[in-house]
Amino acid sequence: MPIRSPINELPTHHVANQPTHLENYNLFELDVPLAQAVERYGAQWSSTLLQSFGRELGLSETIEHGRLANRNKPELKTYDRFGHRIDEVDFHPSYHHMMKLGMQFGVHSLAWKTDDTGGHVAHTALEYLLGQIEGGVCCPLTMTYAAVPALQNNSELAKRFLPKLLSNSYDPRCIPISEKDSMTMGMAMTEKQGGSDVRSNTSRAVPTEDTEWGPGWHLTGHKWFCSAPMSDAFLTLAQTSKGLSCFLVPRFRPDGTRNNFFIQRLKDKLGNQSNASSEIEYDRTFAVLVGEEGRGVSTIIEMVHHTRLDCTQAAAGIVRQSLTQALHHTMHRKAFGKLLIHQPLMRNVLADIALESEAMTAMVFRIANLYDESKDNSESATLARLAVAVGKYWCNKRVPMVVAEAMECHGGAGYVEESVMPRLYREAPLNGIWEGSGNVICLDVLRTIHKEPACLELLLTEIEKANGQDPYLDRSLDVFKKELRDQNNLESRARRITEKLALLFQASLLVQHTPSPVYHAFCRSRLEGDWGYSLGTLDPGVDQAAILTRAHPEL
Repeated sequence: MPIRSPINELPTHHVANQPTHLENYNLFELDVPLAQAVERYGAQWSSTLLQSFGRELGLSETIEHGRLANRNKPELKTYDRFGHRIDEVDFHPSYHHMMKLGMQFGVHSLAWKTDDTGGHVAHTALEYLLGQIEGGVCCPLTMTYAAVPALQNNSELAKRFLPKLLSNSYDPRCIPISEKDSMTMGMAMTEKQGGSDVRSNTSRAVPTEDTEWGPGWHLTGHKWFCSAPMSDAFLTLAQTSKGLSCFLVPRFRPDGTRNNFFIQRLKDKLGNQSNASSEIEYDRTFAVLVGEEGRGVSTIIEMVHHTRLDCTQAAAGIVRQSLTQALHHTMHRKAFGKLLIHQPLMRNVLADIALESEAMTAMVFRIANLYDESKDNSESATLARLAVAVGKYWCNKRVPMVVAEAMECHGGAGYVEESVMPRLYREAPLNGIWEGSGNVICLDVLRTIHKEPACLELLLTEIEKANGQDPYLDRSLDVFKKELRDQNNLESRARRITEKLALLFQASLLVQHTPSPVYHAFCRSRLEGDWGYSLGTLDPGVDQAAILTRAHPEL
């Protein structure tokens, strides 16, 4: 007789009232605000690509690769088994799978290779989707993308390396660039004594022999934070006799020998665990000057300008995935006799999260659109410099609270590691710290306004495009303009000014591009103050059904 399994007879083994796994879905198809933004800003030609990428990312296999890449942290190999110094980083195969996928779809290259309008919008959409499944690979992909304009300050290096930076193949081997068809870029700027104050850097650079890449330099110093140390080359800062300068540091010298690039340790970070971040030492390390000697900050700022765009979209992507997870759970879980999604208080919370997601998405893609417009329009370039700082600050200030609220929608099921929510929660503070923490960004906003007063007028003009359509927005904008006339204590008011610019910017975009229930709810709560101190405190008169239907078409 067959043996009957006692486990099947246990009365508690029956599983009921639990959601299915959220998998085998299309991230792009589910995201109405994203699809509309892509079309609005001239990147509709990328919709087929985004459809394919969204489908690939939503596969159960891809989701599992994202999980495994984070459960198995990168490991530093300082020496090989014979005692030779190699300074390499080992990654789990799932990390390589996600890197290959990102490069295959051109996350790092599309903006620079397409002849169509909306290249940066398409890039932003790709990485916004990718980061929802695995955020760690976004770091090297972003830096490879962002290095392009900075590298163009050295025509010889650009000619030699740009074709490999823009290749959509992935080659993780630590070998000379000359032996590879593609390459990735990292960045090493901050030092122990300075952090964001890079002008206090003490790393030194002295001229050495000429090479086929151009005049060589030797660098000596320590970098407190080097992102993606497995990259093929890095942009870095060091002092010369003329001041702080920007250099390209390759892992291998032009003659094919290993460069003196010493990884001291990998950072043990709160989140972003699939991505290696490190401390490194330069000891007569070969480098090539990029840009004008003594003007390192102005050279590398082009890279920072583009990494800040990605720090902004990453926040929006994390919020979007948190909303998607919360909606899926509440659509399949009952309490007190009906689905959570139909419980009035839960609907209030979800609608409030959806408003945050809508506002972030609207702002991120208008900023990406400004990057595209900057190519032929100096006013757009000026506005982009201010708008990306405002967006980066505010989007990233909202993420931890929003993700925590979305996690709470799951109850205890959202707090366990089998759920993606803990990973999203650990990722939430990341982009608010990288590429300038909150105070640094707000001070940059003040400096930008002081240096280029026209940028503030351009942003206010942008906001005024929605004049006369929502009384809360009109009233708030008038009050803010009066506040700006007060020039006292500007530095201590920098966060307040940046926050109000962000909210007005978001509100204006929602008024212009979303249905009235969405923008009225946002303006009434965020601008008029008809709101509590936490999410889920919208006025009961808000049309929650209209907001939630945009957030998830199945509703």
